[in-house]
Amino acid sequence: MSTTWRSDEAPGPSRPLGVRDWLRVVRRGLPLGIVVFGCLGLLLLVRVVERPAFGLRRPITPWITQFVCRAAFVLTGIHRKTRGTPLAGRGAAVSNHASWLDIFALNAGDRIYFVSKAEVANWPGIGWLARATGTVFINRDRKEAKVQQTLLVDRLKAGHRLLFFPEGTSTDGKRVLPFKTTLFQAFFTDGLVDGLEVQPISLVYHAPAGEDPRFYGWWGDMDFADHLLKVLAAPRQGSVEVIYHLPIHVATSGGRKEISATSEAVVRGGLEAALAKPPTA
Repeated sequence: MSTTWRSDEAPGPSRPLGVRDWLRVVRRGLPLGIVVFGCLGLLLLVRVVERPAFGLRRPITPWITQFVCRAAFVLTGIHRKTRGTPLAGRGAAVSNHASWLDIFALNAGDRIYFVSKAEVANWPGIGWLARATGTVFINRDRKEAKVQQTLLVDRLKAGHRLLFFPEGTSTDGKRVLPFKTTLFQAFFTDGLVDGLEVQPISLVYHAPAGEDPRFYGWWGDMDFADHLLKVLAAPRQGSVEVIYHLPIHVATSGGRKEISATSEAVVRGGLEAALAKPPTA
């Protein structure tokens, strides 16, 4: 089972929101809600036709998801930057996990399907969106490893590019925890190995000027609603940098432990290098 990460240094207390803060919340949050839930309705309507016609394959709805995620950064004022090129062929991606904003940052750059812990499906708001966009929900239980592997293999065979967070939990965005190797085993199934690639991705958040460097991090027992309000109310916004590293060929990786270790090293190196230099506009 995954363990929630907790920092030795607790996040600072949220400041009370004043009138100007609430005006920013409304100015950013209202159009964001309209776009997210309006497009969610459109996506569900399209799925009525897409599901029986294409089964697991989703040739249309991922474009709607990508539009929403790109629009989210425009509407919130958070600057999104990318380096490198998303994987084009069959395969999956792995990334460090720092915030609920990761979902928007990663979906904005590529049409992917997340692999998430099962309890997320029941979260208000986030759970609805995750289910609608084709997220694969799994129980991080070794007793169910074979069942979870079969589920992932079916999605990969359907041509889905999956993305999961091997750390198993979110952090403050300033570190990469050791990667868990279990989910990597699905890539070594007979009939999948040849031609399959795994792309490491580093997510790097730069806080607004004058704010705690961990401003966008969401971890431990942080309340989602409070964190969302804090982000929407920020007088100035920072940025997120999505770094697409070179894909790793599964067939020549050496096994699940080796590909996990290589991916972890690449993701950590990208994060540390990006944090070591000042953010660019």
